[in-house]
Amino acid sequence: MGSASTGSRPGPRSAVHRRFDLLMREVAKFGAVGGAGLLVNLLVFNLVRHLTGLQVVRASVIATVVSIVFNYIGFRYFTYRDRDKSGRTKELTLFLLFSAVGLVIENGVLYAATYGFGWDSPLQSNVFKFIGIGVATLFRFWSYRSWVFRALPGRETVASAEAILDAQPARTRARADI
Repeated sequence: MGSASTGSRPGPRSAVHRRFDLLMREVAKFGAVGGAGLLVNLLVFNLVRHLTGLQVVRASVIATVVSIVFNYIGFRYFTYRDRDKSGRTKELTLFLLFSAVGLVIENGVLYAATYGFGWDSPLQSNVFKFIGIGVATLFRFWSYRSWVFRALPGRETVASAEAILDAQPARTRARADI
């Protein structure tokens, strides 16, 4: 009846919406692997702590290393399986580097609680281990998606670049050929 359109119109909002949807799927997959890794981490931590008698932070470091291996497999083959696979050595090196920083963050929180404040009961150790994992997870999410599991150029990006080249005036292309 009027000029108002009832159909959906592709445009910037729909592109933003698609990017947001992709980010939310990535966050969900990262969270699924991370949640399983959290369970592995806490299980190994408590087993090592109670079966070996190691100090709290040493048991935590062992558990963190086990969960790092578990998480790499989950991230590479589930969360980021569609990402660039060409530089596996570089990918693994960066993953281990950023994981080591996460290990320091995670276990630094536990160390401060245990040795700085004397909070070392099994419940307190698990609470501060969990808090440390949470803080380190924020860093890991940012670093893994930014530096380790880099996205390949999307089809939309390639199509957009090709469209720009196709729209270039013939005269400009003729100059480029000279």
